[in-house]
Amino acid sequence: MASNYSADLKLELMTTGENAGTWGDKTNTNLQLIQQAVAGFEQVTLSSGGTLALVMSNAAISNARNMVIKFATASIAASTVCTIPDSMEKFYIFDCTGLTNPTNLTIKTASGTGFTPDRAAIFAAYADGTNLKEISLDTLGGTIVAAQVGANAILTANISNANVTTAKIADDAVTFAKFQHSTAANRVVGAATAGAFGEVQVATDMIADDAVDADKLANTTVTAGTYTLATLTVDAQGRLTAASSGAVSAGSFWPSTALGTTARGTGGTDSGNFTADTNTSKLAILAIGGGPGSNSTYRNHHTGQIGGWGYVVTNTISHPYTAAYVVGTNGTAGSNTGAAGNATTWNTNEIVANGGTGTGPFITRASGTIATNIGTIVSDLREYTPYYRGPAPSSGSAIFPKAPLISNDARNLGAEATPGGIQIWEQKTGS
Repeated sequence: MASNYSADLKLELMTTGENAGTWGDKTNTNLQLIQQAVAGFEQVTLSSGGTLALVMSNAAISNARNMVIKFATASIAASTVCTIPDSMEKFYIFDCTGLTNPTNLTIKTASGTGFTPDRAAIFAAYADGTNLKEISLDTLGGTIVAAQVGANAILTANISNANVTTAKIADDAVTFAKFQHSTAANRVVGAATAGAFGEVQVATDMIADDAVDADKLANTTVTAGTYTLATLTVDAQGRLTAASSGAVSAGSFWPSTALGTTARGTGGTDSGNFTADTNTSKLAILAIGGGPGSNSTYRNHHTGQIGGWGYVVTNTISHPYTAAYVVGTNGTAGSNTGAAGNATTWNTNEIVANGGTGTGPFITRASGTIATNIGTIVSDLREYTPYYRGPAPSSGSAIFPKAPLISNDARNLGAEATPGGIQIWEQKTGS
């Protein structure tokens, strides 16, 4: 009866009575085949895009019988296959360290399945008679403890991106020394000593424009609100650290506005409405009537009255307070007697500063009249030198604003050929 061969390693299984005189040689061959299966090494060459079939011949040295199969250095640019024979059970070590693009390679049984190397490394696998199965770390049992991992055993390159998640980091694992950086490239600025981070943790260029909203700002000691006549304290970072409302001193009036026109010789009136601020308690009003028209013949010798004028402090006003005003302009010129100026009025008749009478020969120069029913007329404007310097009433001199009432052109308000005007000061609540 003839010999047959083992299913896995293809060893010759001799029948009793057969191979007389050759038993020794055949037994030696079987031992060599066992040695190749247990300790054999062979390097094979792959062709990119092709298939390399490893063979297992009966009772003969064969490349598929080796324990270690090393692939020669090659670049695998396309899908490539390496097969081992079907219907055998065997352990293998495949050395893929010389391959470029090893993920394009599949190692499998001729008719079954196998695996694809995920990198240029050494892989263990076994054939179960149908398929070839990789022996990978994620399929092995047991636990790797600290004592089994040497210093620097796991390299950064061997950790896939995003594999270390927040849940895998212990609460106290990231220390100050591991977190602190001072170089611009690392973009984190910390204190020089451990225990606490520095005042600036995130570099300025790492904060997007308009990204810090009000919710991210710490509250200061300043109370939210509106402050009037305020005293403010600002620190070196521009933060408002203190604020308080102030009040004007008792009896003080603050300049508000000037009303009227600077045009001369036009006649007519200038009118409108004035509305006081809601926190105004009193008004101080300087009202001047329009001056007379000029006299072309005797102008340099005798002129008529200048417009009536006076400084009126009102009683306490009620809000809302709006007053209609009319500012009288000067009278028109005449060859003998100029026309009278136009009256300046406040709220129709609450203040009336009459226009000056016309000019003509031998007319005594004097001031026109002013009347009010809303407050007190202060007749001597010389008391109010912070704003005006001028004559006592009826002096016949011009009124000169220290600060311009209407403009630099309004130098002789109410005098011959000049318009009238209104200047307003406001006294605020609490003053």
